[in-house]
Amino acid sequence: MNPAPRHRPAAKTKIWIDLDNSPHVPFFAPIIDELQNRGYSIVLTARNAYQVRELADLFHLKYKLIGHHQGKNKIRKLFGVCVRGMQLIPTVLKEKPDLALSHGSRSQLIVCAGLRIPSVLILDYECAKRLVLIEPTWYMCPEVIPSSVFRCDPKRVLKYPGIKEDVYVPRFVPDPQIRPELGLGNDDVMVTVRPPATEAHYHRPQSDELFEAVIEFLSLRPEVKIVMLPRNEKQAVHLRNHWPGLFANRKIRIPHQVVDGLNLIWHSDLVISGGGTMNREAAALGVPVYSTFRGKIGAVDQYLSDRGRLVLLEGVQDVQTKIRIARRNTPLRPQNGNDGALKSIVDQVVAMVGSNSPAPYPDSYLKSTSVNTNL
Repeated sequence: MNPAPRHRPAAKTKIWIDLDNSPHVPFFAPIIDELQNRGYSIVLTARNAYQVRELADLFHLKYKLIGHHQGKNKIRKLFGVCVRGMQLIPTVLKEKPDLALSHGSRSQLIVCAGLRIPSVLILDYECAKRLVLIEPTWYMCPEVIPSSVFRCDPKRVLKYPGIKEDVYVPRFVPDPQIRPELGLGNDDVMVTVRPPATEAHYHRPQSDELFEAVIEFLSLRPEVKIVMLPRNEKQAVHLRNHWPGLFANRKIRIPHQVVDGLNLIWHSDLVISGGGTMNREAAALGVPVYSTFRGKIGAVDQYLSDRGRLVLLEGVQDVQTKIRIARRNTPLRPQNGNDGALKSIVDQVVAMVGSNSPAPYPDSYLKSTSVNTNL
């Protein structure tokens, strides 16, 4: 008789994943597939914010939509986190997950703390604000982020190789129809632009100044066509009102429907973004990318910058001197065959709920916190 598989899940073992922001959708899609292939049941919830719902539909994910974005005001944000936490509780009590997993869902952390559910908080920007009095059972991050930034027992910090985008880039298959669908010709220089995250707590006015300088710079180049990706409809309205002429003459265009972000980046000649995920996706695909983000630079972006895979624009003068505008010789397919990040993350998640493998967290901690996996 053959021995039982080392990580065979117990019957009805459930892992709860909460999609809190749009980058979480492509990131978790392959993780969900791999966990389901290994026999685990997934409880998937999603917040109605930042095109999470539209992207989840695009990826054909089965999820329960719970809660929405509360706006930029700090008090309303905190209130929204707590309210959404309460909205999540009935689903969690019904499903009884054995482990909770997210890429920064504060509402999920609150629920896990209250119901004693073991949790894993994945993050790739160590400067983001975290809940002061509530911590996950485990942190997980790219290897380039030092464990010391978490100010906790290093055994609680799990690492994976590469960057977050390496989890899903290997599955990417280009679709060349996107350029004609956007009304772009072969001679057009396609520049994909993502505005700053003006409602994020880490937003800085310098990012807005850089963004303005970028649009003015690009608008003077006749061969350039800008594909703008606003973060929400409010921002889209502001952009149209701010540059009506550039929208009228189709210098700037916003896709009429949600598009595959990787495909858009792959067929761009360059990318300029005020946010981390799109910058890192371009870096992972080998597309020239420039960052207008002026908050505190995290370890991952510094790592990419040091290796020439990401250009950090530090002032308005850099817009003129560092951005190189030219058509890119796009290969048929990206060289993205490394699946080490995905395997590492899934293996570690499985180890946390696997009945035949030791928990990576100290037994003494689990006893002291009285973690209850049966609810």
